[in-house]
Order: sequence, then structure tokens, then C-alpha cells
Amino acid sequence: MGLSNTQYRDIMFQYDQTRMQNQRLLDKRYQDIFAEIPKLESVQNEIMELSLAQARKELFLTEPDTEGEAEYHAKREALLGKKAKLLTEHGYPDDYLQSIYTCPDCHDTGYRGNTPCHCLKNAEIKALYESSNLMDVLESENFNTFDESFYDDTVVNENLSLTARQNILKVKDVCMDYIKHFDDSYDNLIFYGSTGVGKTFLTHCIAKQLLDSSHTVLYLTSLQLFDILEKNKFHHEDASTANEQIAYMLHSDLLIIDDLGVELVNSFTASQLYYFIEERHINKRSTVISTNLSFQELRERYSERIFSRFIGFYHFFMIIGDDIRQKTRLASRDK
Repeated sequence: MGLSNTQYRDIMFQYDQTRMQNQRLLDKRYQDIFAEIPKLESVQNEIMELSLAQARKELFLTEPDTEGEAEYHAKREALLGKKAKLLTEHGYPDDYLQSIYTCPDCHDTGYRGNTPCHCLKNAEIKALYESSNLMDVLESENFNTFDESFYDDTVVNENLSLTARQNILKVKDVCMDYIKHFDDSYDNLIFYGSTGVGKTFLTHCIAKQLLDSSHTVLYLTSLQLFDILEKNKFHHEDASTANEQIAYMLHSDLLIIDDLGVELVNSFTASQLYYFIEERHINKRSTVISTNLSFQELRERYSERIFSRFIGFYHFFMIIGDDIRQKTRLASRDK
């Protein structure tokens, strides 16, 4: 999906602002230097007059003037050398009055020829982070901070025939494979289990990997999701804003719905959930859901129509273990 039109326009506007800011800085340098070194202003005026005269001359040329062009370049190089010498004699770098660029590779345009510059790529990723609702949390919750030692490795779960640690490592491998094949394989995931076992953490790990590879990711709790939908439907918000917001929710490369099941289930939320599941499936847009509800509770809470979509479109992964949040709080208190 990439950036929305609004996000791209905002980034390009920032490039415009950067170029203007750097030009103001260069103008201020010239102003201060001319006041300190009057001879330099005369040299700069000569350079400008020479360049203008050459431009006027070339405008009316009917055939190449090799000798005249060589003479122009020789005069210009001599003047530039004089300018550099005056600067260094007064303690300034010889390039002090050259154009200023925040990114010297693309000259603050975002492109090197027709190829996006690395700085544009970084700006895209930053914009994607900001629109994901995960800007801060992913610094501390990602695969680099994943710690399997929080999971017990002594007791085997009867349903899974695995210890909690064996299970979480297996699910981690599933997540890594999901990311690896994200662009060439359409899949949806549901993490379910009790509170605090790391379901949300896993969604954050997936989100960071995809954001860092310039995918659009949107994280919403189920309460946030249905609150946005309810406001857009019943409170008559600005139509264009609402349409763009809904479009982003429907067409982002990955939609994460966290804590499904805490919302009040009624005809509106049920119909909207079904709509989102169906539309994203039709468009092959992946969704990851986390819920504290058990497999059976999901069946009982949602209509058969919705549950059949879960069964048909999603892979279920049960997360087991102790409450990691509680363990973390206890560990912090003991330090």
C-alpha cells in the first residue's frame, strides 16, 4: 500500500520547508560575510554578472562556441579561487558560502534522479510509524527484547503437549516466517490466551519488522476500532477525513486488532467486525488479532457467520504461561 497521498504530501512539504530554511541560512551567511569582508561582495557580484552574461550569450548561439566557453570557465574558476582565498584568509572554510543541504545526496528533494533517496525512505518509515499508533512502544517491545526465560520450561501443557517456553518459541518461529513471506503469501493470525502472556508483545514484534521494511501497519485495540467506526457513522464527522480514515483501516498492509472481546457486542459492532474481516480478506490484506477469549468463548460471543470467517481465514495460536506483566512488576520492585 505504501504512503497515503496525504502522508506523501506532508513529507514533500517538509522537503520544501527544509530547502527554504537552508536558503535563509545561506542568505544570512552572505549578509554577515559581506559586512565583514566587503571585497568578497565585489567578487560575488563579478561571478553573478559573468554567469548572467554567459547565459545571455548561449541563448542566442546558433552553433557551439568552444573557445568562448573555455574562456568563461577559466574566468569563473579564477573568481571562485579568489572567493575561496578571501574566506580562508578570514578564518572561514573555503566552501562556507556553497549551497547548504540537509541531505547532500539528493539536495533535499527526496530523489536522486528518478530514484527515491535514502532520506525519503527514512521519512516514509517515520510517517508509517506515526500512523501506526505504535511510535514509542516498539522501541522496547520487539524481537530484540523478546525473552523466553519469562516462560516456564518444566510443566507440559496437556492441550499442546508443550511447555510454555517450547510453545512461545514455536509461535515466535511462526511470526518470523509470517514476516519473511508477508509479501508473497496472504495469511491472518489470531493469538489467544489469558491476560499478560505476551499476545500483544508478539503483535508489536511483527509490527516493528514490517514497519521497518516500509509496510503500512495500523494498530488499534478493539475499543479504539469500534469507537472510530461509531463516531464516523453516527456523529457525522467530516466526510473526507472519515473516508480516508476508514480506507486506511481497510487497506493498510497489516491491521492489528488487540484485545478483541472487550468491546460491547451488539448489532453494530458485529456487522462492522464482519465487514472488516470480509473486506480485508477480499483485498488480501492481512490482519492479526489478539484476544483473551478462548476458542470456545470466541464461538459463543460472535455470530456463526463471524466465527466461520475466523476458522476459514485465520490461523489460531494459543499462548500459555504466567502473567509476564506481573513478573516484570515484581522484578522491578525487588531491584
